[in-house]
Amino acid sequence: MALPVEEWRQCAARRWAALEPALRERLAAASLRDTLRLGCGFLRGDPQPPLRGSRRAAPPEAAALWSPQAASHELPGSPEVSVCFANRSAALFHLGRFEVCLEDIARAESHGYPDRLLPKVLLRKAECLLCLGRLQDAADALRVVEDKIAVDGIMTSPTHQTLLKKLSQLKIKIHERESCPEPSREACGDIQRKSEIWEENDSISGASSSLSLNFDIERGRHLVASQDILPGQSLLKEEAFVSVLCPGESLLLQDSSETAWDTRVTNADLYCHRCLRQLLASVPCRGCSYAKYCSQNCADVAWEQYHRTECSLGALLLTLGVFCHVALRTVLLAGFAEVSRLVEWSHDGDKDLHNAEARCKHLGEAPDTRAGTRGIPGCNDNGQYQSSYQAVFNLLPHAEKHSPEYKFLCMLSVVAICKQLQEAGLEAAVLNQESSEKVSKPKACEKTSSDLSPELKTMAEAMLRHVLQLQCNAQAITVMQESGSGDGAVVNKKPVRLATAFFPVLSLLNHSCCPNISVSFSGTAATVRASQPIASGQEIFHCYGPHRCRMRVAERQQLLSQYFFECRCQACLDELESDVKSVVSMRNSFCCRSCRAPMQGEDMLCCSNEACEVSVSRESLSRRLQDLQQQIKKALELLRDRKADQAIKMLLKCQMDAGNFLAPEHLLMGEMEDHLAQVYATLGKWQEAARHLERSIEIVEMHHGPSSVEIGHELFKLAQILFNGFAVSEALSTIQRAEEILSVHCGPQSTQIQELQEMKTCLLELPRSILQRT
Repeated sequence: MALPVEEWRQCAARRWAALEPALRERLAAASLRDTLRLGCGFLRGDPQPPLRGSRRAAPPEAAALWSPQAASHELPGSPEVSVCFANRSAALFHLGRFEVCLEDIARAESHGYPDRLLPKVLLRKAECLLCLGRLQDAADALRVVEDKIAVDGIMTSPTHQTLLKKLSQLKIKIHERESCPEPSREACGDIQRKSEIWEENDSISGASSSLSLNFDIERGRHLVASQDILPGQSLLKEEAFVSVLCPGESLLLQDSSETAWDTRVTNADLYCHRCLRQLLASVPCRGCSYAKYCSQNCADVAWEQYHRTECSLGALLLTLGVFCHVALRTVLLAGFAEVSRLVEWSHDGDKDLHNAEARCKHLGEAPDTRAGTRGIPGCNDNGQYQSSYQAVFNLLPHAEKHSPEYKFLCMLSVVAICKQLQEAGLEAAVLNQESSEKVSKPKACEKTSSDLSPELKTMAEAMLRHVLQLQCNAQAITVMQESGSGDGAVVNKKPVRLATAFFPVLSLLNHSCCPNISVSFSGTAATVRASQPIASGQEIFHCYGPHRCRMRVAERQQLLSQYFFECRCQACLDELESDVKSVVSMRNSFCCRSCRAPMQGEDMLCCSNEACEVSVSRESLSRRLQDLQQQIKKALELLRDRKADQAIKMLLKCQMDAGNFLAPEHLLMGEMEDHLAQVYATLGKWQEAARHLERSIEIVEMHHGPSSVEIGHELFKLAQILFNGFAVSEALSTIQRAEEILSVHCGPQSTQIQELQEMKTCLLELPRSILQRT
């Protein structure tokens, strides 16, 4: 097993504590190049974690439990792998995914599927082709089966007789389809979708023509509206320059606790490691048990671009964390020539490159900055800001602002990666000096040098730069993922961090605790839309995480220390005034148990009603709140255990307890209503579920506003409940409102919008008499 991340950090902390004080001071003031020069000797002789790429055969019962995971642990070309693919093809056939089933059958054949079992798989192939209407291909597949049976001789076993019977049935079906062909039907999935109006910016790749790139000393690079912008209007469509999938939390499969083999599902098992699409039939890497892809094409492209180098570093990369992985993949995608060019430019160019304030002052005084974008960092010679490695390289690393301890840890991590590359004989692959065939196997080195080569030091300097950049410029790619068992009629989804990426253009957006845009993701692509009207000349603001509806101003300022600036957005300025309280403070407050008035104070809270003399310590109320949250957690566990009646009783009791000390608009009150709606929905009590969810929506609207994306998600759930409860008119009005909100934040092609439209179509196709009654 690889060292846990925390153990690695503790090891780095011990090394830092052992350094001489003079060396610490020298390291704190060093440039990126000098930091690496000082650090290259720290890891000499260190044992490396074991390679993730080393393979161990999975227990045979695991292959029967879960073919995709079993296939990734078997040796490439082994009969066990072919059996895994064949088993998965059977599951895909029963799911009606015939095209993907055919792909798995082809994989099973190419991996040497046992000859004695081949007729069964070939019959499945013929049946898939028949279902797809490819009659001639199905007939050809049946002829192959007949030839195979003829070669094997007479078969009398019950299994063989079953195969012969199936063969005869398929031949009859093919003959019937040929005699009476079905009328051609248009594919229901290819509905013509309304395309969004889009005029791309001449200067900023992927951006709308309604934006312009500006620069000043205070705000640095930023985007401004060059014309009036309406809510829902697309402002930016950008493909990530680089993205790395985050392993994510383990989601234990149902009944997996009954087996000895680990069958937990993580993001690494659910999404393609290159394009981040959801996996149905994954293609595992042939060199390691970790990487999985949605297709052979994705696997091949990933191998050529970066995975041939990363494959044997899996354990080390998982140990060091996703930032180090992103940094390595960034330089691999850029290529040594481009990396070397920009690193040399950083040495020979402006001496103030690592001094952000001096560079900003210089740029602010540059005469051509006002005339165009030519002088802005990251722009090319033509003044265009493109989603390129040059733009990534010019993102600020804030080397002078990071703590010496953090830079020391990053330096150790980067040197560890480079030493591992050197010892594994992968240096030539990193420097793009050999083809993939030559570097697929580590070459034997006559003598392993204890120091890094000059070329690797160049790559290491760029990697260190990128690790430091990521603290302020990393963008989380999120996806709406189903939570819970997923077997109910109402699907509950929550946003989950799927990957970490560099988006050079998206990184131009400055932060506001009250942003005017929404960001959505599809695979590795980000789309930015206006969430409110933006007047010409107004800056485009993104939210880095701290939001006025979720945190108090003090909490927001504390989190923003990660980005090395103090937020001075309008929301923060308003709340920092003595007479103004934040939305969160007013609504997530405690109330008096006697008169229900708000409680005021710091450590000791007193009732705001002067006629009431109730007082209580904040600590005791906070403990009570924690106990309440634990009870809610137990109620949800009862729901997962299919004990709905007990879950309802516990949640109703929690509601009564909460009403004695929480404000009616407290967000936890809304969460309890949402949980009750979920329980009643599992019981098919749609009216009760809708009633509780409507109360939850009222509280969510108080906190986030009537046009927020949070309200859109809640209305989506309410639409499902009303649809299932056959409340047609209420469902149609809710669908319309949910569509209006979600189309602004997520776009008309989002999954939720498509589901809402399908529900609306179904309801509108009902007989007029039913519509009138409802």
